[in-house]
Amino acid sequence: MNYKKLIREVPNFPKPGILFYDITTLLKDRGAFRSIIGDLTALYRNRNVAKVVGIESRGFILGAPLALQLNAGFVPVRRPGKLPADIFEVKYNLEYGSNSLAVHRDAIAMGERVLIVDDLLATGGTAAATVNLVRQLGGEIVGLAFLVELCSLKGREQLEGCEVQALIQY
Repeated sequence: MNYKKLIREVPNFPKPGILFYDITTLLKDRGAFRSIIGDLTALYRNRNVAKVVGIESRGFILGAPLALQLNAGFVPVRRPGKLPADIFEVKYNLEYGSNSLAVHRDAIAMGERVLIVDDLLATGGTAAATVNLVRQLGGEIVGLAFLVELCSLKGREQLEGCEVQALIQY
């Protein structure tokens, strides 16, 4: 399926000079959404994934149904202040400052095989921070799966040593 034709391109959003790839137009198409989850499932079906980690917030949209298809648990990685129990937090740098991600300390057991999922791989900072979180909790990274990759931003370079898959590349 040609997913690119279902993605709306919005110029100058969220600021001038940025071309935003709006995946909501793709997700609202039930056939395309089913196909995306099917394609991601096929990539990881025989990889013994125990947990799918979805990165806030669009990683939840893809990660939860993928976890069901893989017969795995689903773990949300959130911004600070969003999780109610004991958390593990990692801070990371962005071009314009810093940010943090958090996960419940009991979300991933030592040695569990983990697939990290998000909608977009851009510069790779958020994905690399999530890899760091999972590894510090003792998880084994099976791979990282993205719907869209913006290749010119070289996010894969932040994820050396990890298998990275993207269904759509720009």
